[in-house]
Amino acid sequence: MNISVLDLFKIGIGPSSSHTVGPMLAARRFLDELLAHNLAAVKALRIDLYGSLSATGKGHGTDGALIAGLRGEYPDSVDPETVRPQLEQVISSGVLELAGQHAINFAWSDDCRWHDETLPFHPNAVRFTALDAAGTVIAENTYYSIGGGFVVDQHEAEAGDSAASEPAMALPYDFASADELLTLTRSHGLSIAELMAENEKAWRSEQVLHDALMDIWAAMRDCIANGLHKEGVLPGGLDVKRRAMAFHKNLIRSARKNLISSSMSAMDWVNLYALAVNEENAGGGRIVTAPTNGAAGIIPAVLMYFMEYSQNPTDEQVVEFFLSAAAIGILCKKNASISGAEVGCQGEVGSACAMAAAGLCAVLGGTPAQVTNAAEIGLEHNLGLTCDPIGGLVQVPCIERNAIAAVKAINAAQLALRGTGEHFVSLDKAIRTMRDTGRDMHEKYKETSRGGLAVNVVEC
Repeated sequence: MNISVLDLFKIGIGPSSSHTVGPMLAARRFLDELLAHNLAAVKALRIDLYGSLSATGKGHGTDGALIAGLRGEYPDSVDPETVRPQLEQVISSGVLELAGQHAINFAWSDDCRWHDETLPFHPNAVRFTALDAAGTVIAENTYYSIGGGFVVDQHEAEAGDSAASEPAMALPYDFASADELLTLTRSHGLSIAELMAENEKAWRSEQVLHDALMDIWAAMRDCIANGLHKEGVLPGGLDVKRRAMAFHKNLIRSARKNLISSSMSAMDWVNLYALAVNEENAGGGRIVTAPTNGAAGIIPAVLMYFMEYSQNPTDEQVVEFFLSAAAIGILCKKNASISGAEVGCQGEVGSACAMAAAGLCAVLGGTPAQVTNAAEIGLEHNLGLTCDPIGGLVQVPCIERNAIAAVKAINAAQLALRGTGEHFVSLDKAIRTMRDTGRDMHEKYKETSRGGLAVNVVEC
């Protein structure tokens, strides 16, 4: 499985990479199938959702994402403000315009069906069925949103194909474990970021990679800024108030940022950045999947912390941060999962915390061994974390959880930098433990909102 840094960091919309971004891409892919054959022959369409997509899809914006994708939109270019109105128009009018041009009758309550059943391959599944005027099926496909905006269809799932967007090819420094990664860095005298950069050259030039990562960073900064300047109540019915704007004003009034004199003040700002991003995500705004939307605030909060408190930070350090973080994300995805529906929130927040810790350790001068140690510390102390969003919304406990994990990532990097890089628990063993824990975890704790806080808070 070849995974690029640009597979792990993708510009999209909130509130969920697996429940919003993935379904929109799946719908767009099915639309492309119809366009490649005979769109005019389609007179009816059925959508069937299964597992976690069905259980929490309405709270995660899956319904609007499906309509947007069938209308021809992509997550990285759709105007987030148009998604909900388009869904409401389809529901009220009973008409769906495929590709924005071919109108068919679409009775929402009958043609979009939410099933308790979970399909075998993955908990996040959606099936599209297109019919002609006689009611004959002319196209049908099932898609699985496997976390982080990655999507595979039924054929790809059965064939074991990668969900990564890059073509499979031999990489100069391919690695399947942290142990292999460290061996490669030692034998070739490369940092983790340098090794990743060499692999990325299999797909794109160094300049193209640099520009793409700077675009990702710009989108992250914009997301933080947007979150700092919005107030009000987040959608979904929980009446959760945005806090970042008031928090920001309070920090500006209370003290000037100073890492040396007040580490607590620095942590306040890290908390603020994470809250701002995840409030934007919860509101369905423009977001960078990193490596998921539910955990999207951790990496930008930690990178912003570095950029604001370092002396003369550079674009090259931003690139180094992303590449180092991506190496850890690749290992988590290859050997466990970054999907909350598959392994719980340890796969989302845990992976993001490990990635952020690795990125920060790298730009602070850590050796490859220290970088992987930082990642291990960040992941180890998120093991067993359940995914239990109240009301099926990426709000409680998700927003605060990102702030906590961002601070935890910084502490993990600090601990690793004070050590030699030796691991009592290796990163590979921590990732394997995440995988095994996810397999053992009861389904109700894996993004179904049927256990944990999602149940107890409502009952209370």
